[in-house]
Amino acid sequence: MLGWAVADGPPLRLVTGVRFDVLELPADAGAGLLRRPGLPTGPVALEGRGMCFLVAPGAADELEGLLDWLEWGGVGLELAARGAGGGITAPEPPGRVRAGNPQGAAVWLRPPEPGCEASLPALPGPGRGRGPDLVRLVAAAATECHRARLWRRTGQPLAFS
Repeated sequence: MLGWAVADGPPLRLVTGVRFDVLELPADAGAGLLRRPGLPTGPVALEGRGMCFLVAPGAADELEGLLDWLEWGGVGLELAARGAGGGITAPEPPGRVRAGNPQGAAVWLRPPEPGCEASLPALPGPGRGRGPDLVRLVAAAATECHRARLWRRTGQPLAFS
C-alpha cells in the first residue's frame, strides 16, 4: 500500500515510525475531532473501537511533551501514540471488504493518497512538509477525548471548546 512498510499477518499490519506515526483515540472522541470545522487532518482509519489519525513520523515521541505543554499532562485522556516499533491493522479501502473479513475490521475513513506523507500533521520547523500543525491537532484531540469521557460518564451533551 503506497509503498509503506508492512508486517506479515494475518491481519496484515502497516508499520508505524517509518513513513507515519499514529495518534489513537476512542471512536467517539475521533468522531468529534473529524466534525471540527477548519481542522485539517491526514488519513484516518477506524480500528476496532478507536480511530487512528496518521501524523508525521516522530510525532509519537512528542505527544507526552505536547500534552504537558498544553496543560493536559496528568489528565486521564484516552489519547495514545504509536511510533517506531508499532503498527496498525492495514485497513481496507471504504466500500471494499475482503472475503472472510471479520465484522469490525479496520477501514479507512479518510483514505491516504499517493504523496500524503508530505501533508501529515507535524511540528513546525525547517524541513517539515506543508502539513497541518501537530500542536493544534493534539490540542483538539485532547479536548475531544476529555469531552467524550465526560459524556460517557454523565450522559449529557457538553458545550465547551
